[in-house]
Amino acid sequence: MGLLKVGKPLHWNDSLEHCHYIRRHGVLQFMANYRRLRHLANDRLFYGDEIEYALLKIDPVSKRVQLSLRGPEVMEGLRKQEQDMNAFRGCAWHQEYGSWMLEGTPSLPYGGYTMSLVSVEQNMRLRRGRLLSVLREDEIAPTLVTFPLMGVGDFVDPSAPPGGEASESEFVPDTCINPHPRFATLTGNIRRRRGSKVDIRVPLFKDVNTKEFEKEAAPDIHMDCMAFGMGCCCLQVTFQASDIEESRLLYDQLAVLAPIMMALTAATPVVKGRLAATDVRWNIISQSVDDRTPAERGEGESKPEPRMAGDGTRRQTKSRYDSISCYIHPGSKAYNDIACEIDEETEKMLYQEGVDEALSKHISHLFTRDPLVVFDGHVELDDDQSTDHFESIQSTNWQTVRWKPPPIPSNACSPHIGWRTEFRSMEVQMTDFENAAFTAFIVIVTRAILVFNLTLLCPLSLVDENMKRAHGVDSVRRSKFWFRKHILPDDTDDVMQQLCPQQGPKAESKSSFEEMTMDEIMNGKSCYFPGLVPLCYAYLEHIGCDENSFKRLDQYLKLIKDRATGELMTPATWMRSFVHAHKDYKMDSVVSETIAYDLVHACSDIGLGKRPCPELLGEVQIEPVLKEGHYETPLFGEKLGPEDRRGLLQKIMSRAAQCDGTFSAPSSAHMRRQSSGAVSGLDAVSRQGSIEIREHGGYVG
Repeated sequence: MGLLKVGKPLHWNDSLEHCHYIRRHGVLQFMANYRRLRHLANDRLFYGDEIEYALLKIDPVSKRVQLSLRGPEVMEGLRKQEQDMNAFRGCAWHQEYGSWMLEGTPSLPYGGYTMSLVSVEQNMRLRRGRLLSVLREDEIAPTLVTFPLMGVGDFVDPSAPPGGEASESEFVPDTCINPHPRFATLTGNIRRRRGSKVDIRVPLFKDVNTKEFEKEAAPDIHMDCMAFGMGCCCLQVTFQASDIEESRLLYDQLAVLAPIMMALTAATPVVKGRLAATDVRWNIISQSVDDRTPAERGEGESKPEPRMAGDGTRRQTKSRYDSISCYIHPGSKAYNDIACEIDEETEKMLYQEGVDEALSKHISHLFTRDPLVVFDGHVELDDDQSTDHFESIQSTNWQTVRWKPPPIPSNACSPHIGWRTEFRSMEVQMTDFENAAFTAFIVIVTRAILVFNLTLLCPLSLVDENMKRAHGVDSVRRSKFWFRKHILPDDTDDVMQQLCPQQGPKAESKSSFEEMTMDEIMNGKSCYFPGLVPLCYAYLEHIGCDENSFKRLDQYLKLIKDRATGELMTPATWMRSFVHAHKDYKMDSVVSETIAYDLVHACSDIGLGKRPCPELLGEVQIEPVLKEGHYETPLFGEKLGPEDRRGLLQKIMSRAAQCDGTFSAPSSAHMRRQSSGAVSGLDAVSRQGSIEIREHGGYVG
């Protein structure tokens, strides 16, 4: 999560004097990087996923469940066990905001072949199994968006009273925050810049006996700190594009899909021990990191502070965690129809550098925000050799999609990383099958858009309206979403008349956009819109997908097709039904401790393949995930004992030069070999490369 540095982060009052310097030099760093790398071209497709896990402690006797605050300890244990593993089968583990959380990614990105789409699920299962192997007997780690009892009573282990210097929360202890100093500082500085604690409000679900509705027309669930939002887990996918233009085009196209995919993956019906009148996490997180002053929010006046961006008084229509405010490809300009605040000084600098209008607007919009974490002694940097100040702003603009320039290589052997686009809106699913299905789907859709030269572009005002609708209860079945009717960018009246005569010429249509059901968006409508799932099948046929890969991909696409029709439930709908059917539920919107215990246990068992769930998965059976067998390195020939095998492999792998890692092209310079044992303690080259990819904002960053 974001840019992690070792050092002492500054209190907001002390960091204020550096804010303008960091903003200005962040732009200079971007321009230096842009100047150096804008001509990169012909990069191959790499992609990767991120999944976040929550560690929970369970007590079967008392039927009690709590957050287990062992995330950093578990992460270090997992990292240690990864050291001797083959990177092609490996996992990488990373810190997250919560001390009960950790993030898992593949140790290397997936390549651009259909067989790699099937290997996504295999790696997700490997991650789940390896995590399972280091848990205590009284711990589970389901893939849930939120912990249902977050902020309710004594919900953490070890026990701790609510509040602390960072959050000042009435409900959540600061021990929930990852001990890395960045996270507590981020929490405190958001509150200090804002001038008050964050104020999170989620509408309460009205049931027969929900007593709050006796006193209020629209009661809400109140939360007051960053942990409620940044403690949410999600599924993200990052793509390496062929070049800068393709990365920008993908950014715009994926922005349109963000609310659609969020609705389709909805998995957040329970918040702070109550049933919410929403099904997704996004607005919770948006409010949890909203550092805007009252003047910036349009809710009152604020005293100007010249050291802050816009003096702390310039109107900001959105939180820094929100949907995008502008498209970034030059061809998308006509669809920018919402407010997009910019920093004029930044825009002027970019224009002078020759950066085009669309990209200048995007960067200038990002730099209307202040840096939230400044590290002591890490302010004056070489702008040609560092992008830290750029990333300090970029990484704390959490939008539905993120455009990611290549990092500066740390050394001559650093892996090549190109222009990337990150898709950020999807909610994490209970099973690896579902998470892999949505990862594969979004990869295939992007390929279809590029290969068939299609466009999904809509006015951003309609995209924002879709974001609102995606929050609704069971929006997949109950809501309609604005979507583009004609996805061929160059279709003519004659073409449309031939393909769909009953619709009339395209020019006669009142609009190129209309409200569609999720079924219509995914599976097609009439003769003029093919549907995204059929487009995926068309692409797989076009590239001649191999039969073995297609069998699993077909199951993925069927899951999405059936969920869009309503034949299969979203996780949110399933959880809501589970709560309603529980013997302890009193129809009062309260998710009690026993209900929460049974709910998370059921979700864990579904993810591990212990509990069938046809309402979610149809006929698909999840193969059980076990604790054992996730760290063996297979060898052909005579079998060696595990200890001997590991020693032999280390000895063999130490003979490689650093630059001969995964994806390297051997050359005379790189074929130098060191004598066996000369590089004692050297990690596997391929593994080292994967770490560099991650630490420097690589494919799966």
